[in-house]
Amino acid sequence: MSAFGDAQELLQDFLTEAAELLEDVDSKLVELEGNPSDNGLLNTVFRGFHTIKGGAGFLEAHSLVEVCHKTESLFDLLRSGKMLLSAELLDIILAATGEVRRMFGEMHNGHQPSPAPADLIQSLIDAIDGKPVGKAAAPAPASAAAADGSGDCDELEAAFEAAAAASAGGGSAGGGGASPDGVNWNALYSVVTGAEAPGGSAAPSFNAAEQAQMVTDSVSRQSAAAVRARPEAPAAKPRGGASAPPPKENTIRIDTSRFDQILNLSGEIGLTKNRLNCLRQNLAQGGNDEETRRNLDMVIGQLDMLVSDLQTAVMKARMQPVGSVFKKYTRLARDVARNLGKDVELNIIGAETEVDKSILEELNDPLVHLIRNSVDHGVETPAERRAAGKPDKGTVTLVAKQAGDHIIVEISDDGKGMKPEVLRQKAIEKGCIAPDEAGQLSNDECLQLIFLPGFSTKTEVTDISGRGVGMDVVKTNIQKLNGRIDIKSEPGQGSRITISLPLTLAILPVLMLRLEEQIYSLPLSCVREIIPIEDEKIQHVSGKPNLVVRGDVLPIVDLATLLGRVPSPAPKVGVLAVSGQRTVILAVDSLLGQDEVMIKPLEGIKPKGVSGATLSGEGLLVLVLELRELMESYF
Repeated sequence: MSAFGDAQELLQDFLTEAAELLEDVDSKLVELEGNPSDNGLLNTVFRGFHTIKGGAGFLEAHSLVEVCHKTESLFDLLRSGKMLLSAELLDIILAATGEVRRMFGEMHNGHQPSPAPADLIQSLIDAIDGKPVGKAAAPAPASAAAADGSGDCDELEAAFEAAAAASAGGGSAGGGGASPDGVNWNALYSVVTGAEAPGGSAAPSFNAAEQAQMVTDSVSRQSAAAVRARPEAPAAKPRGGASAPPPKENTIRIDTSRFDQILNLSGEIGLTKNRLNCLRQNLAQGGNDEETRRNLDMVIGQLDMLVSDLQTAVMKARMQPVGSVFKKYTRLARDVARNLGKDVELNIIGAETEVDKSILEELNDPLVHLIRNSVDHGVETPAERRAAGKPDKGTVTLVAKQAGDHIIVEISDDGKGMKPEVLRQKAIEKGCIAPDEAGQLSNDECLQLIFLPGFSTKTEVTDISGRGVGMDVVKTNIQKLNGRIDIKSEPGQGSRITISLPLTLAILPVLMLRLEEQIYSLPLSCVREIIPIEDEKIQHVSGKPNLVVRGDVLPIVDLATLLGRVPSPAPKVGVLAVSGQRTVILAVDSLLGQDEVMIKPLEGIKPKGVSGATLSGEGLLVLVLELRELMESYF
């Protein structure tokens, strides 16, 4: 049962508002690091914590109130000039915002938030009292067992089994019994953390809540390390009372003027519908005169225009400024840089650019990885930058802009860039590519090697990178959004990764094509051009048909073959299509032109190479092809 009883609606409203406030607080905190005496920023952060505290107090979330109250008190001293903001103090404040975010997650799952770590509360109290504060504790590194991907899960299983055995036996590692939920936290703490209390006692001198929190933190760190070490393994279910991560946000803020436009269009469509009904009655009664036909054409044209306008208005209602997601990356870049001993500033350009909310959500994870990579792999340490004649502070720039019906997102840095030859050698060392194949790659093709599974230029594995898992997933996720990702890099000057995505996934521009009696559609983002397939120009290499297009030898692949059907002998039309790094000529029976369709998922089934379905103008079922999946299964 939820800890909040009948206050569920109030809780959801609070979490929505508070999460936005916290994102704004995080971005303002990073700005404060560069301008610690800015009263406007200090007041904004103070008000943010004060507002969150008020809502938490109404919901009786006392642990959240405590953290916010102490942080608010600290900012009261900062904005009054009685204290100066230092990097160490900012670390503690950012740790507090991290705890607030964790508590939001627990409240989202219907639980009252557990207390913040005692050392964090004490650090806040010391800062308020004017005592010296040290650097906040860094995240614990992965254990040696987790570093090579072995032993991690076995150790955790043994830990829980040992704790359960101790609980069942009524004993404890330090005299403490089992908690009400049946878990002996003393025993579990000792086994999982490998720690002993001062004086050699196996039972740590903490109360049950503190022991439970420490064990949960330790298990979480080791579990995360295990997942990173073995990414192909399925994620473990949360144990005991551990909270599952909150689901994706399913609400959206919309300007009321957009709803007014939708309402007006709906009313006009209703009037047009009534007019059509009258004309239908006239036709049914034999009124087939020229004026009736002319009125019918006019009303149908008006309806077509209104429906198109309504469709556009609804799509705009789903559009959100990218800044709502981008602003959280300033904190991300700052934390990664500080962990690595680097000085990096993240610049965001085009935060007002709008994109469909569903795409914005799916874009988050790839951007997180790309920004972490830019800070970790791209930007040099201050010493390295001085030696290269660069300023100590590195810059990562995140740009969003609209280009036609696409959004372009660029992540660039002024770091060391990438050397094609180094990438070539690393790909060979990692077994990602054969030496003879690597020797034929151009410099631009060498840059694309970073998207291969298992590729990494790191010689040591850290909690940030080095496992060769990430860039291939980034590329796959972008392709699932019908997007493209490209990379440019100049040694010593930096790198730029460009992502091109459709503004919305709800309406998709497609090329309609026919294969025997079935109609298919192919996203236009995959199509480059239409070319004729002439028998006399076909060349066979290793028994397979190819065509030479502007000097490139491209394979001809019959769409029927990709779909597991027997190709017909009828003449074919070629569609030059691109999927990832592979370019092919799809042979189809005929083309039916371009269209814009609304894709519907196929509930309960997932045919190979089909992402969904739509209807043609004649009301026929049209399957929307997933070219990437078809290519992967064929080659």
